[in-house]
Amino acid sequence: DCKLGGGCSKTGVQTGNGNADVEMVVHISADRSNATVMSIPRDTMTQVPACRDSQSGQSTPGYYGQINSALSYGPACQVATIHQLTGIPIDHFVKLDFSGVVKMSDAVGGVPVCVSDDVYDTYSHLKLSQGSHTLKGEAALEFVRSRHGFGDGSDLGRTVSQHIFLSAMIRKFKSAGTLTDPTAVYGLADAATRALTVDDGLGSVNKLISLASDVNKVPTKRMTFTTMQTAADPNNKERVVVGPGARTLFSTIANDQSLTTGSGQKAAAASATAKPATPAAPAVPASQIAVTVENGTAVTGRASAIASALTDQGFSTATTTANAPSPATTTTLTYGAGRQAEAQTAAKALGLSGSHLKQGTGTGLTLVIGSDWPSGTSFPGGASQPAPADTKTAVGGAHASTADQAKTCAKVSPYKTVNLNG
Repeated sequence: DCKLGGGCSKTGVQTGNGNADVEMVVHISADRSNATVMSIPRDTMTQVPACRDSQSGQSTPGYYGQINSALSYGPACQVATIHQLTGIPIDHFVKLDFSGVVKMSDAVGGVPVCVSDDVYDTYSHLKLSQGSHTLKGEAALEFVRSRHGFGDGSDLGRTVSQHIFLSAMIRKFKSAGTLTDPTAVYGLADAATRALTVDDGLGSVNKLISLASDVNKVPTKRMTFTTMQTAADPNNKERVVVGPGARTLFSTIANDQSLTTGSGQKAAAASATAKPATPAAPAVPASQIAVTVENGTAVTGRASAIASALTDQGFSTATTTANAPSPATTTTLTYGAGRQAEAQTAAKALGLSGSHLKQGTGTGLTLVIGSDWPSGTSFPGGASQPAPADTKTAVGGAHASTADQAKTCAKVSPYKTVNLNG
């Protein structure tokens, strides 16, 4: 990636994971009726949790910094950081490096885009005349990397042009029948395995084909692209922090709530009282799920009681018990990447709601019993569905668009010709 503009060491060879140039959370609804893509500006300041990269051994006790720096401690750290910031469970991880953008744009035969004016960005080397173009190879990379050429010339403006690019790619897939042609989709998935870094849950051609099938079920008018709302960092004008409305946007995604109506219009025009789609977690046999149950209360035997209740309901006999490292006031069920469905199955068996679940950096499921559950084997009050989020607030200031907006051109920044570096 050094030759394509990526970070390089003194030897000219990229080392380690580097920092993330672009970060997006992609949610496909349980019923495959809608999807939401949320970009998180790379200049967002947040707390990075304690992490250790299993590949490089590099670790951190945690720090406050730019969200994109978490990737330097491995993909699991980046996932944990985004989950900690948003509260959104992350099931899978996909990394596309600069050479991967080149390969994927070539694999699809180029992506059609248009720009509102002539643009020349000497940073990304993007140079296009006003109007429509089909971009592939390095030209596609230059387009998605340009931050000075579009919008207000910042990282926030760049996310909008990236959404235009991805929307155009999706429309091309669908109009050409690529995602319904077995031969074509196999070739695309095969190319993706060479261009992408993914977690084990997506690490094969067949699994990527299954993902493509899920995407194909969602109408383009119900695919919403958003950018996390931000506010200026009071301590650094070059950075941003989570802004008003962002927490509501996070909630709509975490609760499987669509940002479009059935007709494909933005949810900003829909009633804020609309009911969210009911999550339908993929079924995972209880016999395949083992839980580490830790007692965080002062009541003796709580972990054993809950563990017995789980095995009585058919959960794995590999379920174990222990004392929590420290007293806990709130019961939590923590799970590793790709284990959300298992956690939901265990939570349902115990009467826990979604608010008790959180993703961690570990690999298994750990239930810490807090003082809010002093007795019994079913959580007091049982599980309850979260109240629907206000979708008007969720998309306010999020630059929301849908993938069916084919006539939208990337708005060139006032600079038009960017020559800030020479």
